[in-house]
Amino acid sequence: MLRKLAEATGVILLILLALFPFVFKMLSLNDSITLRSSDMVIVHLVFIFANIAGILTWAENKHISLDVINRILPDKMRRFTEPVISGLTTAILTALFFTAFSELFMAFQPGDRLWGIPYPVIFLSLPLMYFAMLFMAVKRRPKKIASILGIIFGILISTGPLSGILYYLHLPSPEFLQTIFNAWISATDILVWPLVIILIIGALFGMPIFLVFSGIAYVAFSKNGGYVEVIALESYNMLIDKNIATIPLFTLAGYLLAEGSAGKRLLEVVKSSVGWIKGGPVIATVIVATFFTTFTGASGVTILALGSLLTIILTGSGYKQEKAESLVTASGSIGLLFPPSLAIIIYGSTNIYSVEMFDLFKGGIIPGILLALSMIIIGIVQGKSTVERTRFSGRQLWDSLKGGFAELLMPIGIVILYFSGIFSLIETAAFAALYAFILEVVIRKDLTLKASLQVILKSIPVAGGVLIIIGAAKGLAYFMIDAGIPYMLTEFVISFVHSKYLFLFLLNILLLVVGCIMDLYSAILVVSPLIIPIAESFGINSVHLGIIFLSNLALGFLTPPVGLNLFIASYTFDKPVMKIAKNILPYLLVQFVILMLITYVPWFSTALL
Repeated sequence: MLRKLAEATGVILLILLALFPFVFKMLSLNDSITLRSSDMVIVHLVFIFANIAGILTWAENKHISLDVINRILPDKMRRFTEPVISGLTTAILTALFFTAFSELFMAFQPGDRLWGIPYPVIFLSLPLMYFAMLFMAVKRRPKKIASILGIIFGILISTGPLSGILYYLHLPSPEFLQTIFNAWISATDILVWPLVIILIIGALFGMPIFLVFSGIAYVAFSKNGGYVEVIALESYNMLIDKNIATIPLFTLAGYLLAEGSAGKRLLEVVKSSVGWIKGGPVIATVIVATFFTTFTGASGVTILALGSLLTIILTGSGYKQEKAESLVTASGSIGLLFPPSLAIIIYGSTNIYSVEMFDLFKGGIIPGILLALSMIIIGIVQGKSTVERTRFSGRQLWDSLKGGFAELLMPIGIVILYFSGIFSLIETAAFAALYAFILEVVIRKDLTLKASLQVILKSIPVAGGVLIIIGAAKGLAYFMIDAGIPYMLTEFVISFVHSKYLFLFLLNILLLVVGCIMDLYSAILVVSPLIIPIAESFGINSVHLGIIFLSNLALGFLTPPVGLNLFIASYTFDKPVMKIAKNILPYLLVQFVILMLITYVPWFSTALL
């Protein structure tokens, strides 16, 4: 019942998010109509959607986690680790629930309303999300005793927020709550690092990343006096950012295109136009993979949705199976550098005072083209002795252009509407989602209305997983900035590293490691605010730094032993991870060379500024 209600609410909110930007824009063109707070309505719809999506992501067990160690453990060892993870999970969820519920009374003035709705009512969706997750965690986990013990521990460490709730409800607060709260503060002062290490180890054993970030932030804020409510407040502030509002819409657009015939039609266009030249099928594969990654943001989605289709087309052209799978896997992340990449949107939103989003979009174009060309070249070299070329046919080209004309219009329309300033980014995202829906349901009829609703549902957990991590990471990032960690890191690096080029080399190594062990969005939110002040001290252009950062993380998707795309490709192609890793080594090496070029030649990132 709870899940069906969440699904229905999530679908309705996503539809409203796609429609409202256009409705508001049309109304704004009429001078006689004054529409107040329209932007605030949209971003708060996203906030509610993020919390509903978080519940669905939890229900489907799709929250992003590392799970590096747990999957290789024997069953006997799992009997020990699983209760610990269950206890940690419910303890953090309990603490987050009380923290968010307490902030409900503190964050807003009594008269604060949005279109007549009190802000606390909107904010209530955050603690309700944590409560729903907690309920499902206890219900579905086999280690119920460990889960219940975790809840008890979570209540004990939440005595500060509990006292706040009682105060705002004008109820007496028992003295023992303050005593327990003081004991917890004193304990964190001594045990802060052991607790942080336990949470990091928990991540390696499969605890969701957002819980790890939230748990570390909770411990850190407890050590510094106990104002843990700021975690919920920062999550709220991050999720009502205008740019963040585009994430569910671009994700939806990518899923609609992937579920319909767009991929096949685009491949036909590219194949008929360049299939007659050497490497035509390779060119088609790389372009289509890049296109879809740009919209879905999570590169693994491209491999999952189109990996089999792209591989069939390559093998049908004479490409060997393993080499076809390697090319698809290696091409799965380069779209992150092209507009309207969700990775760029999140990077720009996270570092809004350091770099302009518009400049980041322009800065990624040439490096993205370089990476795409490198994949095409190495793909052609890999298949030079086996790939068959098709004879050029003007009729086939014309037919494919007619067949894929509507699909080709979409990226062109997005570029024109956004870069010309006609549409804002949220309006562009709404355009992409509506265009993809009309294309696949009304024009192509690849999807029925019922099937399209299923696609919308399928996209919600992906968007939810990203949004919840963004919200959780913001609390941790806030603590780091408030504690002066970026400044301390800057001073430390400057005292030991005096060369800009040495710093860039060390930065590449650091980011490659980060890209291997963290998902893209967590790395952007947590690591980039720490790196930017140091880079500025060396006079590195902010756009150049952003492209270096994103290029490294894209390469990290492919870097053994824990690159995300390796696991997704292993699942998609039913091959061992290490076999996939071995086969993509030539692509990995070429992308590393391009990364060095982007790093040490700023022109590639700044030429279009």
